[in-house]
Formats: sequence, C-alpha cells, structure tokens
Amino acid sequence: MFSGIIENMARVVAIEHDQDNVHLTLTCPFAQELSIDQSIAHNGVCLTVVAITPPKGGQGGLYTVTAMRETLERSNLGLLKVGDEVNVERSMLMNGRLDGHIVQGHVDQTATCIAVEDQQGSHQYTFKYESTKEMVRHGYFTVDKGSVTVNGVSLTVCRPTADTFQVCIIPYTYDNTNFHAIHPGTVVNIEFDIIGKYIARLQTLSGSGDV
Repeated sequence: MFSGIIENMARVVAIEHDQDNVHLTLTCPFAQELSIDQSIAHNGVCLTVVAITPPKGGQGGLYTVTAMRETLERSNLGLLKVGDEVNVERSMLMNGRLDGHIVQGHVDQTATCIAVEDQQGSHQYTFKYESTKEMVRHGYFTVDKGSVTVNGVSLTVCRPTADTFQVCIIPYTYDNTNFHAIHPGTVVNIEFDIIGKYIARLQTLSGSGDV
C-alpha cells in the first residue's frame, strides 16, 4: 500500500529482457536501505526488489526489480530506457499520516499527455485515456476534485470528461518528480481511486440482482 507521495527519483542503469519479463536495475538515494522482497512503487507500479548491489568505487548502490508481461502491457515500464528517471515510493508506514490517498500500486492503464500549460508558477497537464462502458463499470473514470495517481503521484482531478482529465502541478512536485519530463505525447501510468472502483462494482452487482 502506498500514499502517492513520491520519495525520490530513481534512474534506470540497466535493462535485461528475460523471455516475457524485464529486469530493471536502478539507483536512487535510498538504495542502500532496501532489502530483498521489499515493495517499491515505480511510476506507480508496485514491484518487488529481487537483487541488491552494494555501492563500490564511489558509485551508489543499485537494486533490481522484475516486471512481468501483465505489468508491461498495462504500464509505461516497457517504454523505459537507460538513463530515464522513475518516480519511486516505498510502502506506506501504517503509523504515519496519509498525506496523499490510498494507492495500491496496481496501475489500471496508461494515459497520454495531450497538453501542458504554464500557469506562471504551476503547470496544468491534460491527459487522455481509453474509456469504454465496460471500463467505466469497473470504476475506470475520474470525478471532479477526486483523486487519481499519475506515474505514482497522488493528484486532484480537475475538469474531467469521459476520457480526459487535468491536474495542476506545483513547482516542488514539478522539480522533484518526473513531471518535468512529461510533454505532449508522453505516456504515463494511471491508477483510479480504489473507493470509486468498489462503488462502481457494487452498483454493477446491485443492477444485476446479485446483491
């Protein structure tokens, strides 16, 4: 479980293809604090640490995670290249404040940035995603002032339509996440609000007479 509050950015240093899996090796400021089997959200995707390389020769520590086919098909991780920045967050501590919202780390689909507007200090992004009646029945939609996770960042939705939404990014978030690298055409990961998914599912079941 995560909160959508990004801790750091990791940088991809190696990519290895292993049949349908992809092993990503990254470095980040807290790499030396990690342990095998630990869960880390990468651009909002929960992945398990499978290997750790201690720092050597003045080089920071490295860690490796594995993304399987389902993850690659639903997210932008398959588009990563060596040198790319990835938003990372360790799992949430249950004895702390929930500063963002409840984020599972289960990316629902990707969206494409179609516009970026400089608002003299902040930035407004517009994203477009695939939407069908079936997807809406599964809770894959946004609501005004609701929550959405974009590349792992917990954000408030503005001006949603059937297949687009906008978010506003303050300077701190712009500088300390990979939002500064997002431009029209960039593919991002989105996770819709889990509460909305449960409500949508309950309505579907109620309409079918199953509950």
